[in-house]
Amino acid sequence: MMSSRRGDRRQYHRGQSAALGIERDGKVRSVPIVEEVGSAVTTVRRGNSSSGAAGARSAGRRHARRDGLLPADDLIPSLLATSDVLGTGWYAADVARVQAGSTVVVVGDGAVGLMAVLAAKQMDAGRIIIMSRHKTRQDLALEYGATDIISERGDEGVARIKQLTGGVGADSVLECAGTQETMSQALNCTRPGGSIGYVGVPHEVEFDGQRFFFAQTNVLGGPAPVRRFLPHLMDLVLRREINPGQVFDVGLPIADVAKGYRAMDERRAIKTLLLT
Repeated sequence: MMSSRRGDRRQYHRGQSAALGIERDGKVRSVPIVEEVGSAVTTVRRGNSSSGAAGARSAGRRHARRDGLLPADDLIPSLLATSDVLGTGWYAADVARVQAGSTVVVVGDGAVGLMAVLAAKQMDAGRIIIMSRHKTRQDLALEYGATDIISERGDEGVARIKQLTGGVGADSVLECAGTQETMSQALNCTRPGGSIGYVGVPHEVEFDGQRFFFAQTNVLGGPAPVRRFLPHLMDLVLRREINPGQVFDVGLPIADVAKGYRAMDERRAIKTLLLT
């Protein structure tokens, strides 16, 4: 699996042809093969194919998960997402105190931002607004539960959010990009007493102390403790209640790793899946 801090901010068309290694239904055509296992490993054997996030599956047969089992092939992209971008987006929603009926704003429409939308929906948010300029990502955000799309940025974007929220602002804002502009937008569109969950790695972000002091906003974030959420997220995937693997819209051979990063950097891909 690949990620790129810059590459989460560009557009590409999902559902690529099988030539890219992923069918339109998102099924992975090939995954790494287990070549060696340690003495303590009992449920995975040499020759199994591995998802990297949740174990492996045995060629030609299926196993029950409760016995240490291995997932169906079509779930592998989603299980991979749980170990990275989904866990990160979920953390943003968790620390921003999203709850039933909340008005939520997601800043950033990359893989993490899209997972933040999915997380807010799972937490029963009443309204989920995502700031996005890219049609493909807007469509996926709507599929994941977004209720409103705002394409404006900066002061115009904040004004649109205030308009949608009766001039008050959002209860919870999930910042998933890490730029000065996105952090400023997050602060400016949060209602007094509201919460910001920030998971975008900050790049040259600075805060004005006076502004921050009088904002009366809860702010919490940082590296996501994905392991805390992983059992629940895996259960959601295995019960097929969510499909986070749709963020993997390009599949490339592992030898083309540089092309994968380039595709994300140039906004031709949301997330690249490396295949063997």
